[in-house]
Amino acid sequence: MAQSATIYKAELQIANLDQHYYANHSLTIARHPSENEQRMMVRVLAFIVHASEHLSFCKGISTDNEPDLWQRSLSDEIELWIELGQVDEKRMRKACGRSQEVHVYTYSGNSAHIWWQQLQNKVSSIDNLKVYNLPVEQVDQLSKMAARSMSIQATIEDDEIWLSSNAADCRIQLEHWKT
Repeated sequence: MAQSATIYKAELQIANLDQHYYANHSLTIARHPSENEQRMMVRVLAFIVHASEHLSFCKGISTDNEPDLWQRSLSDEIELWIELGQVDEKRMRKACGRSQEVHVYTYSGNSAHIWWQQLQNKVSSIDNLKVYNLPVEQVDQLSKMAARSMSIQATIEDDEIWLSSNAADCRIQLEHWKT
């Protein structure tokens, strides 16, 4: 019998001073059996960075046709496509053809650097693609916040992300590999 997803609840209080976005979000997050807490928390971080009323988690890891998160317009067009990890070139190009903006978040240290060295020249001409790296130390700090029921306060200012919860506090500074 297949394992089912583990359910997490997150209460997010987001103050994005760069985008003038201030809101609270109550999320239910299904962590796929093959997904670790680090990856799940990077999904939460991506949600915080791009938060809006229309941003939502997708089936992500369990399907090839959807990203980890996306934002759809009222007319059902894909405005924002967010992927995690070391996405292959074909998938990135397909996503860029389907969405107005595509953001990729890597988080796996040296292997992410090697992946990017092999890929960056191939995708440099794609205008609607942005790639970020989350340093390993920051992923470790972020994963300390993981709990089945969590409350996270997030402040974003000048491209710095400050997160606070009962379990931990951390400062995130994404490396912009392609903007």
